[in-house]
Amino acid sequence: MIALFTGCLAISFSSCRDQKTQQEELIEDMRDQGADIKVKEDKIKMETEDEKVKIKTDDEGNTKIKQKEE
Repeated sequence: MIALFTGCLAISFSSCRDQKTQQEELIEDMRDQGADIKVKEDKIKMETEDEKVKIKTDDEGNTKIKQKEE
């Protein structure tokens, strides 16, 4: 009984921590590409030679992502 309970807890904790938001994945990808990253209070601007990405968060916590390939 204890082993079953421990197993269920381990699975529930490990499945939650690996989930990344689209914003986190995009930042990680741009960082891997060597992008110039500028962070302001509510904006993140990232730029490589081929791509520009802007991430903006409003006061309510909504996120807008704009991607532009050159």
